Amino acid sequence: MYLKSSIILFALIAMLLIACQYQPIALSERSIEQDFERVGVDSKGYELFIRAFKLEKEVEIWVKDKQKTKFELLRTYAICKSSGKLGPKRKEGDKQVPEGVYFIDRFNPNSLFHLSLGLNYPNISDKIRGDQQQPGSDIFIHGACVSVGCLPLTDMLIEEVYALAEYAKEQGQQNIPVHIFPARMETKTFEQVAKKSSHQAFWRELRPIYDFFEQKNKLPSIIIAQNGAYQVK
Repeated sequence: MYLKSSIILFALIAMLLIACQYQPIALSERSIEQDFERVGVDSKGYELFIRAFKLEKEVEIWVKDKQKTKFELLRTYAICKSSGKLGPKRKEGDKQVPEGVYFIDRFNPNSLFHLSLGLNYPNISDKIRGDQQQPGSDIFIHGACVSVGCLPLTDMLIEEVYALAEYAKEQGQQNIPVHIFPARMETKTFEQVAKKSSHQAFWRELRPIYDFFEQKNKLPSIIIAQNGAYQVK
């Protein structure tokens, strides 16, 4: 049952849920509205950023006021199932979860996995570096607890994330960025994994993107070179 302090935000969410023709599950006892208050962000006019870490199996939800550039961590969700291994997705059927810089390009309220947020995979980098005939497609953050290259959060948690993303879109955010990393890249665990991996060069491209946000809580400007490499401007 939504708290009275959350009426404005969740009245809209409730309308969206009805429009999407599914029955909402009650949000967790800890009010999202209270989380917005904790981080000092206006719940009625925010922008959203999503980060995912494959090794730790976590998805972070970051928010900021529209007039600001610095994001605040709102919530962290567990990825309930994973497939593939560390490293980028390069081909249809490899079961890999992509790594890189993406954005939400689809809202699917009638997903086979309850609800889903589609990512713009393959992006320009993936099209250059992946299989030229079948690089793969249809990568989602979704409900349920199965994965063949996607990021499942369970039905209950995807309802929260979907509603937050839909509200941000309704308030005018045209581009909701999603960064997917192999791991939290400063950890000793990842450093040991990286030493033995064939993906070291690729991960060195992602590291400046990761570090920029870690240090500033701001999104860097990123370009993709002709060879598909990520570069921070």
